[in-house]
Amino acid sequence: MSFTQLTFYFFAAVLVFAATMVVTIRNPVKAALFLVLAFFSAACVWMTLEAEFLAIVLVLVYVGAVMVLFLFVVMMLDINLARMQEGFTRYLPVGALVAALLVVELVLVLGGSFGSEQLPRPAAQGADYSNTRELGGVLYTTYVYPFEIAAVILLVAIIAAIVLTLRKRPDTKYQDPAKQISVRKEDRVRLVKMPAERRRQGD
Repeated sequence: MSFTQLTFYFFAAVLVFAATMVVTIRNPVKAALFLVLAFFSAACVWMTLEAEFLAIVLVLVYVGAVMVLFLFVVMMLDINLARMQEGFTRYLPVGALVAALLVVELVLVLGGSFGSEQLPRPAAQGADYSNTRELGGVLYTTYVYPFEIAAVILLVAIIAAIVLTLRKRPDTKYQDPAKQISVRKEDRVRLVKMPAERRRQGD
């Protein structure tokens, strides 16, 4: 077994362990931390497949931004763990069946019995090879229309989220900057003059 294969199996084992802990652990904060470990292990697996750009993007975007946001949200929310775990035993057989089917599919595909021959390893490239340039060339030539469609869908989703957030509700207080600017001090501040009183002897 070569060093590359040993590295792949090590990070793949860590990835499977972290993913299992994400769905089985009870503490949501620890589950988010195990999800960070799973993303980092997946990035290391991509590094062994010479997909350095995707690995770096996974670490920077998901581990560095998305999962940190998830972690802060989970820590700030008051999550009722007992209510979250009410239906766990009810859906456990279905989840176990789906997991078993996924394992069988992975064994069939990776073992080579599903196809005529085993999946080949990507060909090794030279030191001057840039998968970022190759990925950009394919993305903006062959898949330029799906890329633009995905960009439009994301833009519509952002606008919809802003509209839903800014909708007026009867029980919500809003600030009007125009009214705040037009306020005069005579309308808000009242000066009251009170005569001074002498302190009596014996008080």
